[in-house]
Amino acid sequence: MTNLAVIGPGLLGASIAMAAKRAGNFRVSIWARRETAVSELQTRGIGDFASTDLRKTSENADLAILCVPIGAMPSLGRQLAAILHPGALVTDVGSVKGSVVAELNAIFTGGVRFVGSHPMAGSEQTGMGFARADLFDEQVCIVTPDPTSQAQDIERVSSFWKNLGCRVRQLGPDEHDEIVAMISHFPHLLAAALVDSVCARSPAALDFAGPGFRDTTRVASGPPEMWSEILGVNRLAVKKSAEAMIEKLQEIMTLLDRPYPGGADSMNQFLTSAKTQRDRLQFRA
Repeated sequence: MTNLAVIGPGLLGASIAMAAKRAGNFRVSIWARRETAVSELQTRGIGDFASTDLRKTSENADLAILCVPIGAMPSLGRQLAAILHPGALVTDVGSVKGSVVAELNAIFTGGVRFVGSHPMAGSEQTGMGFARADLFDEQVCIVTPDPTSQAQDIERVSSFWKNLGCRVRQLGPDEHDEIVAMISHFPHLLAAALVDSVCARSPAALDFAGPGFRDTTRVASGPPEMWSEILGVNRLAVKKSAEAMIEKLQEIMTLLDRPYPGGADSMNQFLTSAKTQRDRLQFRA
């Protein structure tokens, strides 16, 4: 039986607790900042124990998972370092890894160790009300060891996510931030920019929007405070993605400058290539 401490019962934290109980062989304790959250966890029967007392939820943990905003991780990490027993392992669900791994590795330097991870299983919906046990099924979880990480710790964290249903991949923290900027962080910024651009030109246009616009801009409904932090912390990688997109849009503009059907062949090649690559993706709703 693995004693699991989930630090923060939002969408990911509560879903982790539910998925771990579904997987079996886990005793799940959940730390929440507010008593109202503890009451909701108890009412819904999520986990085995819930409390606002970090020591009570974590002192027996073999694995602790930080499911809080990345800015809150160092403070909670320092508290956990003084609570967890030697041999315990800590991971997280943060969307940015370079700064998180550096800060938490500096905290967990003794008998308690840290290996970063990032399950690509979030949603624009937030809070435990949207949590579900199958959130991680067939989703990618990126484990982000650095040169100080020990092989057995990497394997323990990887095995945990596999038990929850994830397909586990490994990236270094900096490579993670570059890639996730391209496939998650910049797309969120782009969706928000599209909504803002349309509303600036014609707010009434939203009255005519269909599924295409809805699906393209879905992620813009994510929590602004959380995304402001993510985009700010990973701003350099996001800026590179934005610059690449500006360059691509300039290429497309040259096709649009040509009266139809002047640029039709080139536009068709561009759209066909994008469709072929997009159709290779396998998504689970």
